Amino acid sequence: ISLYFLFISDFYSSGQMTDLLYTEKDLVTSLKDYIKAEENKLERVKQWADKLDLLSAAAVQDPEGFLGHPVNAFKLMKRLNTEWGDLESLVLSDTTEGFISNLTIQRQHFPTDEDQTGAAKALLRLQDTYKLDANTISTGDLPGEGLRSSLMTVEDCYELGKIAYSDVDYYHTELWMAQALKQLDGGEESPLDRVILLDYLSYSIYQQGDIERALELTKQLLALDPEHQRAKGNLKYFEFQLEKLKTEAADAPPTEKKLAKRETTEKIKKSKKKFLTPQLPERKKYEMLCRGEGIRMTPRRQSRLFCRYYDNKHNPMYVLAPVKQQDEWDRPYIVRFIDIISDKEIERVKQLAKPRLRRATISNPITGVLETAPYRISKSAWLTGYEDPLIDRINQRIEDLTGLEMDTAEELQVANYGVGGQYEPHFDFGRKDEPDAFKELGTGNRIATWLFYMSDVAAGGATVFPDIGASVWPQKGTAVFWYNLFPSGEGDYSTRHAACPVLVGNKWVSNKWIHERGQEWRRPCALNETE
Repeated sequence: ISLYFLFISDFYSSGQMTDLLYTEKDLVTSLKDYIKAEENKLERVKQWADKLDLLSAAAVQDPEGFLGHPVNAFKLMKRLNTEWGDLESLVLSDTTEGFISNLTIQRQHFPTDEDQTGAAKALLRLQDTYKLDANTISTGDLPGEGLRSSLMTVEDCYELGKIAYSDVDYYHTELWMAQALKQLDGGEESPLDRVILLDYLSYSIYQQGDIERALELTKQLLALDPEHQRAKGNLKYFEFQLEKLKTEAADAPPTEKKLAKRETTEKIKKSKKKFLTPQLPERKKYEMLCRGEGIRMTPRRQSRLFCRYYDNKHNPMYVLAPVKQQDEWDRPYIVRFIDIISDKEIERVKQLAKPRLRRATISNPITGVLETAPYRISKSAWLTGYEDPLIDRINQRIEDLTGLEMDTAEELQVANYGVGGQYEPHFDFGRKDEPDAFKELGTGNRIATWLFYMSDVAAGGATVFPDIGASVWPQKGTAVFWYNLFPSGEGDYSTRHAACPVLVGNKWVSNKWIHERGQEWRRPCALNETE
């Protein structure tokens, strides 16, 4: 089980997000139809009012003369008895029925408050992982050719800050309330005012230990709203705290003054750091590798990595048409197969998987019960060879190229990583403290992993190995393969890996977990533990 647990909602896959996009488009069309119907109704009412306005203006100039004409008298009776009733029916007619009915039907597919909060936290997670400033995210200027988002409004920035605040995350509260304030001061129109933004901003900064700045912002708030009760209370408290610090510093000996100042500065820095994603050593390496930093491969080792045409010891399927293979890493040995699955095959696999995509689950190593994976944000589906001949052909392809038995392997798992989709650092194999990890399968431990990349990713989404400093980037139509166990059957702990958050775009992968049973003659055991 992963060491890192994050709040997650039942994230939508990219396919489901696409469905939501079309749902919104349908609702906009329905809304336009409603507006058009309302405009037609109002136009008819306006024409009626204009006609009667002209008629009554002429009639009241000489009422007796006007009503002296029998036709005018008849038409007045008819209008008041019939036509005004018709107008009343027109005004009361409900043109909202179609729109409201459509909205009610579609609402069952709408995201929940939990989904919205989850999407916001995914943005904050991406901000930390890829070291993005709030302005870069707000303007939508993220990596990815031709992919731009609409600008975030003041309200959008405020919403992100508020969600961070409710999670006692004052670091991100400060970033996003400051961004909202920047956009508001830049002239953007918004129902929000500076007072509410300064209120959140000053308190979040105080919570991070910067009392002087919190005091200055509170004064700015009170200049705009002198009767703001919370700000008035905060002003007194901040002034008291600041005076207390100054008094303590003044009473301290000269050497202690310098030390106290340094400690105050360090306290502010540490206070800010604690609201960042937990900075455990592995976490730092993981995030650096996701950004393409910290890759540990010396030029000498790099020179020993090759690409080749590969037929797996003259396998009959590949003697005349060997596949392209390239080394990605030396220890552990990770290889990539190029052009190993076609676009047509990818689309068929996705077509089979989409109706079944479900929130990723794991088997609890203690209870054996399937549970939602708290460290994996994706949707996945399992495909068997009985369902489509293509899956059988893919399984056979993996067997031919790895030389490993597929009858004892797990079914092909298809995963779709949507907004901020990721898989935190984990092992694919069961460790010694998880003796029953795959007991129900009866096929032994996971000896190897085969991973298809079924899409390119505009930005992010790398597969990284924190312990060895390796990053493998998605490339559509390729697959990577590595052994999780040494020939002795002992686990290779250097294979601990993670799927980085998708920054821009979406990521489709499918994987095959290959098990020990059936490999006795295909990959014989070794006596040494790490051989």
